[in-house]
Amino acid sequence: MSKKSESYTDNKRKQDVRASNMMAAKSVADAIRTSLGPRGMDKMVCAANGEVTITNDGATILNTMDVVSPAAKMLVELSKSQDINAGDGTTSVTVLCGAILNKCIQMIEKGVHPTVISDGMNKAALKAVEILKTLAKEVDLTDRESIIKSAATSLNSKVVAQYSNLLAPMAADLVLKVSDSTLMQVDGTASSMRVDLRDIKVLKKFGGTIDDTEIVDGLVFEQKASKAAGGPTKVANAKIALIQFCVSPPKPDLENNVVLSDYNAMDRLLKDERNYILGLVKKIKASGCNVLLIQKSILRDAVTDLSLHYLAKAKILVVRDVERDDIEFISKTLKCLPISHVDHMKSEKLGEADMVESLMVGAEKIVKVTGIKDAGKTATVMVRGSNKLVLEEAERSLHDALCVVRCLVQQPFLIPGGGAPEMEMSRLLLEYAKTLTGMDSYCVRAFAEALEVIPFTLAENAGLNPIAIVTQLRALHAKGGSSHGINVRKGTVTDILEEGVVQPLLVTSSAISLATECVRMILKIDDVVMTR
Repeated sequence: MSKKSESYTDNKRKQDVRASNMMAAKSVADAIRTSLGPRGMDKMVCAANGEVTITNDGATILNTMDVVSPAAKMLVELSKSQDINAGDGTTSVTVLCGAILNKCIQMIEKGVHPTVISDGMNKAALKAVEILKTLAKEVDLTDRESIIKSAATSLNSKVVAQYSNLLAPMAADLVLKVSDSTLMQVDGTASSMRVDLRDIKVLKKFGGTIDDTEIVDGLVFEQKASKAAGGPTKVANAKIALIQFCVSPPKPDLENNVVLSDYNAMDRLLKDERNYILGLVKKIKASGCNVLLIQKSILRDAVTDLSLHYLAKAKILVVRDVERDDIEFISKTLKCLPISHVDHMKSEKLGEADMVESLMVGAEKIVKVTGIKDAGKTATVMVRGSNKLVLEEAERSLHDALCVVRCLVQQPFLIPGGGAPEMEMSRLLLEYAKTLTGMDSYCVRAFAEALEVIPFTLAENAGLNPIAIVTQLRALHAKGGSSHGINVRKGTVTDILEEGVVQPLLVTSSAISLATECVRMILKIDDVVMTR
């Protein structure tokens, strides 16, 4: 073999790379497998700075994990995409991906080519989503009960499961409150509503328990009302201005200095400062404003003690250091326009409310705006908790519940939970595999077997005998009980729809599509090239 092109190339390395990638991704999936379902275990994640997070939310665990392998990082990205797409089912998608990878490893060991497996898996995933749609029941969005049931199913697998009867109705009400009722035609069939979760503000406050969590009718600021110089802390019939300019004397550029040589010049400077601020305050007062929200300034102080003194004399309640990110939410809620210059202070740019007052919540003070005239389609919810860990987990769980309700609003179809749809898909895919020929038949069968990992893991985590439960499920589904699933509370297999365990179609269909996509990507990688 003198010519270079004829030299023998070793394919062993490519097999090793593929195997190591798959094993790395599979080990990540196995790590969070125990936290699936209502009886799943929680993980305690300890950061390098000593911060501790207790959660069983797949996306949060994977985000905080220190993953080194590039293939394992793809699973972290996978759970992120599921979080963005559906908001729930982040653990399921990772576990499912791990199970499909496991089947792929077995098939590669038997000598099946990765490209063939990849195409077969794609065919199986498309068929699975098709089957899933036949199981779905359309839900009427005015039927609050079924929406609450789906939110409760999501919350039951969280640390704060015992509060699901409080948080689930809250999530349903919040999403329905902010949903845009302009119906848009999707696929020319069902019409769906648009929901932007940025219109729901979740505030976390220490003190009390999760039972004290409430939806606030109005707007809440975490910043305290400025009490300098005895300014008001309660204003009725408020006219609220949201300003983006500073109520403080102008400063020279960073490099410049002003040198004062005598006291007269100093007095003159202070007098000019006073007059300048007084002029600003008079213009603010002239617009009829009696509540002033001041955006946080980076370059100089947004307010000085002197300006606070004059604003207090003018009986204007001041809330300072409003974050830039909150400006859009505030202006949407109060129907007021942000004002960037004092000359633009006009009464039509102000928001109106019946009452703005400073209140104590737990150990902290907040500013609450109630009775907003012509309020925008936004909502504020104040989550309470006894410590930081509980608060953060409650916020994450509420976010997942909100996402589940958003999924329903966007695609109003419900499917049973408790591993029932996976079992039914598995059964119908096995039948479908018999109609296929060649390698596709093997791939679809492998995919069908991989789907059984969800009911298997649910049973395992609930302390039941997984083999007995999955066999029983398989028998019931074969007899036509398509909605039979694992009832974790009773520890048996029951008709899961009667128990009210339902979930949105979008969560499961998105999990199947995304998991298959990730598996196909990992399958196609045959070498890792390191660059400097």
